[in-house]
Amino acid sequence: MTGAEPWLALPPALAVPPGAGAVADAEGARRIGRGAAEGLFTGGEVMVAHASLTARRLGIAPPPRSPQLLDVLELFAFVRPARFCAPSAAGLALALGMAEPKGAEAQAGALREAAAGLLRELAAPDYPHREDAVTLAETLGRAGWSWGWRVLGALQHQPVRERRHRGSGLDAWARLPEWEDEAPRGEAGSAPVDSESARIRLEKLLQASGLDETRPTQSDYAAEAAYAFAPRNDEGRPRMLLAEAGTGTGKTLGYLAPASLWAERNQGAAWVSTYTRALQRQIDREIASLWPDPKERRRKAVVRKGRENYLCLLNLQEMVQAAQLGNGDLVGMALASRWALHSRDGDMTGGDYPGWLPGLFATPPSHQASPANLVDRRGECVHAACPHYRTCFVEKTVRASRRADLVVANHALVMTQAAFDGARSARGLKQDGETAALKRIVFDEGHHLFDAADSAFSACLSGQEAAELRRWIRGPEGRARRGRGLEQRLGDLCADNEAASKALQDAVRAAAQLPGEGVSGRIAPASGEVNPVGPVERFLLAALEQLRARTSENASGSGVEFGMECALRPATEPVREAAREAARALAAIEAPLLALSRHLEDILDDEAAELDGSARARIEGALRGLDRRARMTLPGWRSMLAALDAGGDEPDPDFVDWLSAEAAFGRIHDVALRRHWIDPTVPLEAAVVMPAHGVLVTSATLSDPLSDDPFDLARLRTGAARLVEPARTLKVESPFDYAAHSRVIVVNDLIKDDPRQTAAAMRELFLAAGGGGLGLFTAIRRLKAVYERLGPDLAKAGIPLYAQHLDPLEVGALVDVFRAEQDSCLLGTDAVRDGVDVPGRSLRILAFDRVPWPRPDLLHKARRERFGGGPQARAYDDALARARMAQAFGRLIRRADDRGVFVMLDAACPTRLFASLPPGTEVQRMGLAEAVELTAAFLGGMREEG
Repeated sequence: MTGAEPWLALPPALAVPPGAGAVADAEGARRIGRGAAEGLFTGGEVMVAHASLTARRLGIAPPPRSPQLLDVLELFAFVRPARFCAPSAAGLALALGMAEPKGAEAQAGALREAAAGLLRELAAPDYPHREDAVTLAETLGRAGWSWGWRVLGALQHQPVRERRHRGSGLDAWARLPEWEDEAPRGEAGSAPVDSESARIRLEKLLQASGLDETRPTQSDYAAEAAYAFAPRNDEGRPRMLLAEAGTGTGKTLGYLAPASLWAERNQGAAWVSTYTRALQRQIDREIASLWPDPKERRRKAVVRKGRENYLCLLNLQEMVQAAQLGNGDLVGMALASRWALHSRDGDMTGGDYPGWLPGLFATPPSHQASPANLVDRRGECVHAACPHYRTCFVEKTVRASRRADLVVANHALVMTQAAFDGARSARGLKQDGETAALKRIVFDEGHHLFDAADSAFSACLSGQEAAELRRWIRGPEGRARRGRGLEQRLGDLCADNEAASKALQDAVRAAAQLPGEGVSGRIAPASGEVNPVGPVERFLLAALEQLRARTSENASGSGVEFGMECALRPATEPVREAAREAARALAAIEAPLLALSRHLEDILDDEAAELDGSARARIEGALRGLDRRARMTLPGWRSMLAALDAGGDEPDPDFVDWLSAEAAFGRIHDVALRRHWIDPTVPLEAAVVMPAHGVLVTSATLSDPLSDDPFDLARLRTGAARLVEPARTLKVESPFDYAAHSRVIVVNDLIKDDPRQTAAAMRELFLAAGGGGLGLFTAIRRLKAVYERLGPDLAKAGIPLYAQHLDPLEVGALVDVFRAEQDSCLLGTDAVRDGVDVPGRSLRILAFDRVPWPRPDLLHKARRERFGGGPQARAYDDALARARMAQAFGRLIRRADDRGVFVMLDAACPTRLFASLPPGTEVQRMGLAEAVELTAAFLGGMREEG
């Protein structure tokens, strides 16, 4: 194969890192100015990596898809579907086994080399599934894809079968393998896992990972973790262990050792629950040491998420068909279809779907091949009535989790599903099956357990939530988005049952009282002329008026920026009156839904002999949806409204009720009545912990060293404090030498409320480190103000700066780019702090703009009073801030040879907040100039090594 092949005649490649851009063509790479780069970008044929991000760096609008604009990331998505790539020139280079290109010229050259390498890969004799690729490439070529003729030419470099008629290649839904049911696994056994067996299993796992020896602390951790996998002696008395393992302990393999051993001995599934998608991916990678063979691993281990994370094949089919008729992005849908055929499990959010794909070009949001359009949304699934039911990714994953040894899930799924299963069990119904075997649970990232429970067990009556319920009952009512109401889903099944048909019709009619689409435009229009429709909208309008009356002038004006909140009680008379009316409307919906549920249960019993498998599955799916809404959501909303209507101004001692308004771009877009448990571990304990046999809660930051008992707060925030059988505790220190490998600095000569000073400080610190900086902010407004000042200054030094909420990339993709580009910098908030796992020199300096105190909203104040009332209130706030800082510090040093500088730009930060940092860390207070000098000296050797 030679460069004479026409499909290898590539246009220039344009790279635009901060500062000057560069172009690479057949003659080599050269630096060009911004004007020339813009001319090249908007002129003839050119190759880029992420067209929208390139446009942002040039200061122009994101471009539409064009035959002249060739995004190499799209070529990667076609050539290597479902394979990882960070969305940048450096990410492409690393994904293809090249060295990281540094500087504009190197990045432009790498882009050109990457494109040529990918085309040659298509032309290689051993490229898999060539016929399928050719079929899709022909379709993409006809659709005007910029890579079309080159991709087809490369594929046809090898012999391709002659076919008179080829399909479109878009019908992934018709070519996926079907799932198959298996006999029930049965109840898991009770064979114990002793400490010594756990140590031996850990040693084998380490050997399989290529590690020669077991670290003593890791071995001790695995031995103690075995306690959670021993048989319980009494019902309602789970064996619970709170285990803190410092960074570098190797806690993942430490708990996988006893967990896998228990599953093997007892023919049951051990569940590992995380808070972030990043850790789910990391655990999935570590499981490879348990089952090196990929086929066995797919059978033994399953990554499980809520159904809203998975591709819906019916959504894909309908969007592909719309795109074929000219109403959508056919290229994007074709690449999504190709991904679906190669995806491990159809996970679009944190799985193997390239989350950057929908944002490469300026495509209307409703036309994008994005999770927002393609995943399985609430109320859309028609279960067995779907033509793709037998190939459904969700159904496959649910069934796989029932026979797996390890299920890697997330806190939200575990809690909501356990609560739902528990409610069904209390009514004598069979459990859903997804968490029926939830007997042994590892809660990794256990410091987030409280927050996850708070979200899972709360109630929210808002315009958007009520409109979602209306759509579930009545269907989309004219929207282009696919959806089916109850009548379409169940009408034929109820046709021969008069009572069921009447209940169905009554529910559909009653649901017309719920808000429809565009509720915010009726209760908070820009014109100020409100027009509420129905009793729920009138209640939300009254709630908004109370919010405006009870909040400050700045927050309640028409230019509201960050939303509002106020205590529900004492409620105004209009709110009370509207609450009565809204409660009656909700009761009128709830009653026929409950009746419909009972009639469907009767149909399952009375017509058991006549119902085929498809009809039974449809009814069972509908019953699950009815249970969630008629027995959980609607009663929760009614109870909030009824308590308000009762007239008492005394709050419920177990709950916090409040009104809130969410805002964006100066406009209110939703209003809500909210109810949260003051202590969400009450339902957590009842629904999850008590029914389990063994629970391990683990994290690098569970204990608080300034408390008389370091695990007191952890017991309170995990539900362990109320257990009859006291939870055991374990603390394993990190093996890292923090004194030698880290520096902790408080800069004491800045005015923290001045974004200019914050930007200047981060600039000097990041420059001193040579990049590799992560700036963490407690408010988006300050992040944006600093970004505007910081970006140009870093650009002059050739250091890329990325920012959450500003760059056209979701958080996971931003972190991927930050990890790939060793000298880039990233600004973000809590989501970045919790989702960053960046070992090595890509993260070498971390700067907080100010102390991450908990936000003093109504809910936090109530909890501070409950858990740390009176003189202990400060201690409660301190403990939460300490934990956040310790978590951030733990992101800085991920390996034994990492070095990093932790900087707090808030001079008022108390020394006591650093007490949770690992032993060996010393806090130094100094001016900015001295901090910059220390950073440069400490990290200088690291830059030389890089």
